[in-house]
Amino acid sequence: MSDLDALGDFNNVDPKQFAQLVKNAPDSQLADIMKSDQRGKILDTIFSRFPELFRPDRAGSTNAIIHWTITDRPDGGVDTYELVIANGACTLSPGADQDPKLAITVGPVDFLKVVSGAGNPMMMFMTGKLKAKGDLGLAANIANLFDIPKA
Repeated sequence: MSDLDALGDFNNVDPKQFAQLVKNAPDSQLADIMKSDQRGKILDTIFSRFPELFRPDRAGSTNAIIHWTITDRPDGGVDTYELVIANGACTLSPGADQDPKLAITVGPVDFLKVVSGAGNPMMMFMTGKLKAKGDLGLAANIANLFDIPKA
């Protein structure tokens, strides 16, 4: 199985293996997989893992609705996911229909780098690769709220 195949079969890859695959893959390979029919499955799996990676001990009294918008879908659209942090828990909403406290917009390759620990979200924000609208304090602290596996 090639690295690209492993990314496409992400459900069978643990988070640490995933982080290693993303770290070792060239951007062009990451872009290709995120342009393929595997994109939806990869994003769904990543977002379904956010609640188990959530660190309530670091969240304190944080209550927030966060929209993640991943750009550059093959049809020209975007994928938006809604995470709800409330009462010491993180849940994934079935739709992004609530008013967010923070909205993050990022391209698919940079998104994979952020969620695998292979990219620096603050640097991406400063260079315009990641856009944050709303509570910028929450945006600056968001990585601390999750136990992001690193390669």
